[in-house]
Amino acid sequence: MGAAGPSGTEEQGTALRDREIAAEQVHLDRVYRRLEEKIHEAEFLMNDAAQRGQVGTPGALAERDAQVFRAGVHLNRLNNEFEDFLFGRIDLLAGKDGKKGPDGAYTAIEPAEGAVREDNTADIAETLHIGRIGVLDSDYSPLVIDWRAPAAAPFYRSTPVEPGRVVRRRVVRSKGRKVLGVEDDLMRPELTARLGGEVLPAVGDGALMAALGQARSHTMRDIVSSIQAEQDLVIRAPAASVTYVEGGPGTGKTAVALHRAAYLLYQDRRRYAGGILIVSPTPLLVSYTEGVLPSLGEEGQVAIRAVGSLYEGPDLAPGEEATEYDTPATARVKGSARMVKVLRKAARGVLDLGEAPERLRVVAFGRRLELDARELSRIRAAALGGTAPVNLLRPRARRLLLDALWKQSGAGSRHTDPELAAELRSGFDEDVSTEDSFLVFLDAWWPELTPRRVLTAMADERRLARWSRRVLNQNEARRLARSLAREALTAHDVALLDELQAILGAPARPRKVREADPLDQLTGLEELMPRREETQRERAERLAQERTEYAHVIVDEAQDLTPMQWRMIGRRGRHATWTVVGDPAQSSWSDPDEAAAARDEALGTVVPTGDHHAQGATTRALTGRSARARRFSLTVNYRNPSEVAELAARVLALALPGAEPPRAVRSTGLRPRFATVPDGDDLAHAVREEARRLLDQVDGTVGVVGAMERRSGLRKALAELGDRVVALGSLEAKGLEYDATLVVSPAEIAGAGQGEESTGTPVGLRTLYVAMTRATQQLTILSTDRDAPDAEGVPALLRD
Repeated sequence: MGAAGPSGTEEQGTALRDREIAAEQVHLDRVYRRLEEKIHEAEFLMNDAAQRGQVGTPGALAERDAQVFRAGVHLNRLNNEFEDFLFGRIDLLAGKDGKKGPDGAYTAIEPAEGAVREDNTADIAETLHIGRIGVLDSDYSPLVIDWRAPAAAPFYRSTPVEPGRVVRRRVVRSKGRKVLGVEDDLMRPELTARLGGEVLPAVGDGALMAALGQARSHTMRDIVSSIQAEQDLVIRAPAASVTYVEGGPGTGKTAVALHRAAYLLYQDRRRYAGGILIVSPTPLLVSYTEGVLPSLGEEGQVAIRAVGSLYEGPDLAPGEEATEYDTPATARVKGSARMVKVLRKAARGVLDLGEAPERLRVVAFGRRLELDARELSRIRAAALGGTAPVNLLRPRARRLLLDALWKQSGAGSRHTDPELAAELRSGFDEDVSTEDSFLVFLDAWWPELTPRRVLTAMADERRLARWSRRVLNQNEARRLARSLAREALTAHDVALLDELQAILGAPARPRKVREADPLDQLTGLEELMPRREETQRERAERLAQERTEYAHVIVDEAQDLTPMQWRMIGRRGRHATWTVVGDPAQSSWSDPDEAAAARDEALGTVVPTGDHHAQGATTRALTGRSARARRFSLTVNYRNPSEVAELAARVLALALPGAEPPRAVRSTGLRPRFATVPDGDDLAHAVREEARRLLDQVDGTVGVVGAMERRSGLRKALAELGDRVVALGSLEAKGLEYDATLVVSPAEIAGAGQGEESTGTPVGLRTLYVAMTRATQQLTILSTDRDAPDAEGVPALLRD
């Protein structure tokens, strides 16, 4: 009998789960039937619009274009979301009022009086299913509520402490058209609620823990089915001038930023028609996250760019990207706001380089006119006295040259009649400025400069020392020049190129000409010929290429941005609202105060002080205008188990004393493993063996993180282990997560010297903190001699 009880309970639980899965399957089947009807409607509209294209009246053609666009967007969206889009359900008590929103759901947040009876029983008054897009039945009742709609907010915000109307929250797991499982969270566990006369059951151990236990892949999953209350507050926050979001590792900052972009577009698509830009620190993080927005029903108006890909000047080769990394010392020079002065001096100094002619000779009025080197130098100095970009000062220089030649001709003094003198001067200017000798001189004397040309000129050490005098010291100038002599660009070089483009003035890009169509030559037929409409993705790519400013800018891992990078990003959001996401404890920039000043200038606001939780504040902008700013804190670590988080907290205490780590919400019982390089083994062999061990223990991915200078060596050592293992430099690990992480030589990442007393640099320690907080399940620390490990393999840096 003792064995029969648990077995019977288990069978009952299985039967209950199967019954609830079957119930959700019935609803999902109904939703798919409705989706098929909507797709047929969209296809009919497309066909009908094509037929209208045969009518040649302007009104019919305009109507066709509008109809095709609307139907195309609708059809594309339905097809994109046809798979795995329904993921949640909430069962609700009766609300205080009987008002319904535009999506057909009741709007009340709190339950009506008497909704819960004195004997702690209640009836479920409304059930809502939550998905990636909204679906109404033929009577306009909601089959699925869009996750961004106000009616869906309780799915994310309800907690047992503040349940509102929610009695049960359910996450539905499906693949294609088949429901695989359900996980329930009871918001009112003390309540006996009935739905259709039967007691509302609870299935599973909780949706959040089930989601956290899933294996990781090389791309980020959306968190739309497991968003938590404090994350939802950020996602749905009104678009103030600036919204600041801070949170430690694993709090979901990046995911929240992506979901916020989708939410803002849903709330006010017209306002954000200018596009949303999401800036990520590395190309790796871009590739990791770029699949999230399409799965949320948004991509057309959102551009995700790495910091090193923001500059798209005409002097970059097609496909050229910033792939190299600067040393910390070089990065400090390139990233400093002092570089603005150096670049301005260099942009003007480049005009004096090369084969610039020292004499201008032209023929006018039958005589030779000549300007010597001294006069030309005076004219250049006068032209450069303006504040306009250097390339845009060329017309001014041209005018000053003509003024000097006119004065030398003496023609102005020979005519007292102003009209005659003006006519003579106009003819003089036209004759001289069209002479080949003048045009050739002007091109050589004041060439159109590109940012790349200036940056290349700065690679000369003696020249750069002259341009950076009293701004950079000798060692800084030498280090900068040698770095610029390399052909490959770094993310810091890109910020310099962008600054130079602002200093020089960007030359106008030639417009792309569409290939000629022979039918275009037939007058009157062009409008009548049906053309293939560009897809939503093609339109998004075209708009992204043409766009230089955005309506909203989201900055991820903002703590790493240098002053020069803030200036670059600021130019893309001069009229934008902002969401700035970061964590000071993970910053790899050495001067946070300088970066903060550049950030405030770029955003046009002063950071509010005081309460770090959701709270409005009015601040005075540095530009003189007022700007509203909100600040949020994310405090829960959903990524790391407590065993990993506790070890990482030791590094945080060294990196940023007094900082409070986020609270881990789960435990695996697996303590971090400490290993050393065995005597006689090389580091590559030890790394390979530890990575193999982790691959055997987890189903998902393994990240191997070492110091930046070890990247290539680690990749070679791990090449034979397959694509589940990834080798990373410590600066590349930002925002990424793996089932297991192998951290190679913590002391090396931290910049610590030899010996047990050396703890590393502040930047190095913050970088190590990042490396140690990537694992969702297991963490291994591999020490070398530099780490001074004890008999248990624990490096000096991580001992109590």
